[in-house]
Amino acid sequence: MATSSSDPAGERRRSGRLRAAVEQVLPIERFGDERTILAGTGQSAIGLVVAILATFATQVLITRVQGPAAFGIVTLATQGALVLGYFSRVGMDMAAVRRVAIDLGRGDRARVRAVVSRAAVIAAVASLAVAALVFAVADPLARAFAEDEAAAAGDAFRAGALAIPFVALVQVYLGGTRGLKVMRHTLYVFWMGQPLGWLVLILVGWLVARSVGVTTLAYSASWLVATGAAAWLWHRETAGFGRARPEPGELRDLLRYGTPRAPAALFSQLLFWTDLFVLASYAPAAQTGVYAAAARAAQVILLFIISVSLMFSPFVADLHARGERDTLDRLFKQITRWTMAATLPLFVVLAVTPGSALRLFGSEFGAGRTALLILLLGQLVNVATGTVGFVLIMVGRTGWDLVVYAASVAFDIGAAVLLIGGLGLGMEGAALAGALTMALSKLARLWLVWRFVRIQPFDRDYARLMLPTAAGLALGIGAHLALGGASWPVDLLGTAVAASAGYLPVLLWVGLPPAERRAVTGLARAALGR
Repeated sequence: MATSSSDPAGERRRSGRLRAAVEQVLPIERFGDERTILAGTGQSAIGLVVAILATFATQVLITRVQGPAAFGIVTLATQGALVLGYFSRVGMDMAAVRRVAIDLGRGDRARVRAVVSRAAVIAAVASLAVAALVFAVADPLARAFAEDEAAAAGDAFRAGALAIPFVALVQVYLGGTRGLKVMRHTLYVFWMGQPLGWLVLILVGWLVARSVGVTTLAYSASWLVATGAAAWLWHRETAGFGRARPEPGELRDLLRYGTPRAPAALFSQLLFWTDLFVLASYAPAAQTGVYAAAARAAQVILLFIISVSLMFSPFVADLHARGERDTLDRLFKQITRWTMAATLPLFVVLAVTPGSALRLFGSEFGAGRTALLILLLGQLVNVATGTVGFVLIMVGRTGWDLVVYAASVAFDIGAAVLLIGGLGLGMEGAALAGALTMALSKLARLWLVWRFVRIQPFDRDYARLMLPTAAGLALGIGAHLALGGASWPVDLLGTAVAASAGYLPVLLWVGLPPAERRAVTGLARAALGR
């Protein structure tokens, strides 16, 4: 078969046919927003796949070289840094997305540089203060969360503190480029660059010492490099925009919008990890490491909703500011259904083969299979309700967003303490607390979006996804039972192939509305050169 390098003319013809097919099924005058969102989502999804593979490779490397206890400590240190980085950016990432999108929508692009510069200063000051505090109290934190490995944990927590300012700043600059409706920089820097950079830096650092401190220090260094790249790309992207003076009260408006986002961003990350932190205070580090792997595996099904959320956010801000509610409602319904359709195969494979999926981390991690199944149900509700959280933020309802997050974290802590400490359910109790909290949090946001914006993500076509899901489950379970005596890689791969063979044809046959089915068929034929 000829390649693009051996047949450039043929490649140009195929590319032209593909563009023609896209323009035919999604004409720009009617579907410009959908095309842009799909393109950006596709870019983000590719980056997320790379991020997941790189992160899994890193996690498997750590678990197999350093063991479950070390993995639990590294997870606490790195996720703690991530959570605090999200908190200490004071909502300036979302402020950058929203303000840049609105300013561009009203033709006032000369102001965007001033907005992002001020947002970066706010995030830098806050995150440096938080990092200094964490560095100073690393040893007491280590004794609280990893008493049996306190010395190693202290080193890891100090190394993780160094990441906090860069976790905050990188998202401010990338938020600015997403406000421009440019997704590729988030793809290259955030989804691909930082996870791959961490993996490479771990291997370099281990030439000096194979300690949890070095592993976590490599994590912080990867965020430093990512921040430099994001800042450079933002300034390059806006080089020709000019630089108008900020509007009066600009700093005040940024702080007013972002201040509720600071604790909300902290709580949003804690929703994924509060049950882990509570479990760490009751269970040994090895059990915490197994549960951390289960939580990571469950988050794989967030691949597409994260991609969509990042790309959809500036459109929400722009359309809401211009009062185009009907267009926003139509986009919300389409994007949520497409996200769910893309996610369901991942859910089916993990739900059918939880033990095999966790064996990727090592033989001892299979003990987390029940916890993984419970966590998957909570994440499925997360995906099914769409990007309601980002809609609430982009229309300016950051106060209500904070209320829901605060209530959710309080519920999560209470439920986790009761189920883990009171009833002694261990990992399964942590998973129940996390899944219930996630589901209730998303349902509350769904109601708030309907109350304030009068849009919701469901329509009649949503129900079409039930049949392909049932077909995928049936074939996946059949393959899993047939491969019962096989090794875990064979079981995982065989189940994935069988589930996909059941899901995809039925999705194309009855799972998509007729217009979308014709569009997918036309794009596939164009891509194949037919």
